[in-house]
Amino acid sequence: MAKLKPAFIKPHGTVTAANSSFLTDGASAVLIMSEEKALAMGFKPKAYLRDFVYVSQDPKDQLLLGPTYATPTVLQRAGLSLSDIDVFEFHEAFAGQIMANLKAMDSDWFAQTYMGRKSKVGTPPLDKFNLWGGSLSLGHPFGATGCRLVTTVAHRLKKEGGQYGLVAACAAGGQGHAMVIEAYPQ
Repeated sequence: MAKLKPAFIKPHGTVTAANSSFLTDGASAVLIMSEEKALAMGFKPKAYLRDFVYVSQDPKDQLLLGPTYATPTVLQRAGLSLSDIDVFEFHEAFAGQIMANLKAMDSDWFAQTYMGRKSKVGTPPLDKFNLWGGSLSLGHPFGATGCRLVTTVAHRLKKEGGQYGLVAACAAGGQGHAMVIEAYPQ
């Protein structure tokens, strides 16, 4: 792995094929509708979409930090805290991107300097984070990764007996998003 060439900043970059999500084939479809409509059509819902948010930040030095910016906003809108979340699924574009988000989320300095917050966001507990594999291990099928993240949260909530899950992802050009998913009562 040490012999792999950097993908971006040559010759000293650290992002290589070994620590990047690989592009895979994939397709996805998700039915989103009201609970009332789903039940009337004979469908059993898997989960509720409680809230979502899209964010944007300076792509020059904060390109892949969308999860850091989106997480506290969606939690506040949903009336929840990090400790209320039972399942976390973050898109892993690169290993370094995940590490940068976890470090930024755990930094009072970053929160105060870049986010205008008084204190850090806090980091998701790793025993609840991407437990079934993320984009680094499963791949990143453009157009399907978001659905994979959401359905993984819904299935994990059911299997693990949790109530709330959080999905977060970075996107091209300094974009990002997060959403809160709530388990559907069995």
